[in-house]
Amino acid sequence: MNDLDPKLTVPDEVLVSKIFFIRNTKVMLDRDLALLFGVETKRLKEAVRRNIARFPLDFMFEMSKNELSEWRSQFATSNSDKQGLRHPPFCFTEQGVTMISCVLNSERAIKVNIQIVRVFTRMRNLLSTHKEILRKLEELESKNIEQDEKIDLIFSYIKQLEQEKQNELGFENRKLIGYKS
Repeated sequence: MNDLDPKLTVPDEVLVSKIFFIRNTKVMLDRDLALLFGVETKRLKEAVRRNIARFPLDFMFEMSKNELSEWRSQFATSNSDKQGLRHPPFCFTEQGVTMISCVLNSERAIKVNIQIVRVFTRMRNLLSTHKEILRKLEELESKNIEQDEKIDLIFSYIKQLEQEKQNELGFENRKLIGYKS
């Protein structure tokens, strides 16, 4: 299982592709973490169960059978992807991933963990940046709507003035009737 050299770093793109959004939380699955840490999934789960007090619900939860079937259909997992997923996997939050490196206590686990935490931090920063951009766009949009209403009002006044001007010209250019002097 240890096909990854402990000296090699894992590309950030690989780490990002292993982060899923389940129960409104960014999590990583046990099998992906086991591969990254260079251990068997079975051994990782054993270590977690032996130290279950270190993993409260906000650090780790087990995917329900319904969530597992929805996750499989949502990501259209292939047969090779389903291997090792006969049982619902453990899902680890950012804090849970950190705790796993403490439980496994290997050099590789520590290095990969640091990298994973950095990726989670970058993702959080990107999300906050996007929220700020969205807020500013909404502000601009509301200002544009207000300005559009003001511009429409100006055009209606211009049309009224133009209509009055046409009426005055029509009055001056009308054919006079009555006595001619």
